[in-house]
Amino acid sequence: MKIVSYNVNGIRAALTKGFAEWLKATDPDIIGLQEIKAEEGQIDRAIFEDMGYNIYWYPAAKKGYSGVAILSKIKPNHVEYGVAMPFYDDEGRIIRADFDGFSFVSAYFPSGTTGDVRQDFKYKFLDDIYGYSQDLIKAHPNLILSGDYNICHKPIDIHNPISNKNSSGFLPEERAWMDKFTASGFIDTFRLFNPNPHHYTWWSYRGGSRSKNLGWRIDYHMSTEGMREKIKRSIILPEAYHSDHCPIMIEIEKY
Repeated sequence: MKIVSYNVNGIRAALTKGFAEWLKATDPDIIGLQEIKAEEGQIDRAIFEDMGYNIYWYPAAKKGYSGVAILSKIKPNHVEYGVAMPFYDDEGRIIRADFDGFSFVSAYFPSGTTGDVRQDFKYKFLDDIYGYSQDLIKAHPNLILSGDYNICHKPIDIHNPISNKNSSGFLPEERAWMDKFTASGFIDTFRLFNPNPHHYTWWSYRGGSRSKNLGWRIDYHMSTEGMREKIKRSIILPEAYHSDHCPIMIEIEKY
């Protein structure tokens, strides 16, 4: 079973860059999208339905901003929109689909790059989402929490850790949160298979960063320990050019 996560940085823009053709060729069973920046009525559902996907859309209240979605060829038993915290749910940050044997979350963590107010909002989100995740794994022990975390965990995950030590997304407090999160029962699945540097999922549009591979690894498939034996592969797909991010894929045994 193939599961993809992809911050598309605007689904309508991604569609003009060949996203639908890429999706058809890649053919994941489930794909979680982040930063969709569109209401469901602003896309042609038939594009995805004709490929066999059920569509679960969770946009932000603010038009053209944030938002997450799940497309799945397997019909979920239940879909949960949001985390019952309006200040996050208004921004369309979290959607969860429960399947036989496991649950999948598509998450878009806030960025703090626009200033102190949003950085403080990000810290509050991290505190709250930690508590949410700990409660969630009690009810759903086989969980994959995927998406754009907007944090590089370790120096290996960023092209220049020295010059970026004071940058949002690589701050000590954010990295400490990732330490706590991964110590709490979540596995960075990519690092199960690939311990090497220079693997990134986001590149600035400035200065030819992507062609030079001057990137950040901020997108993750995090799974609970209960999923460990089911995980057969976890890779980054940098050849997909529909966004400033690239997709990431995990393959698990079918339940």
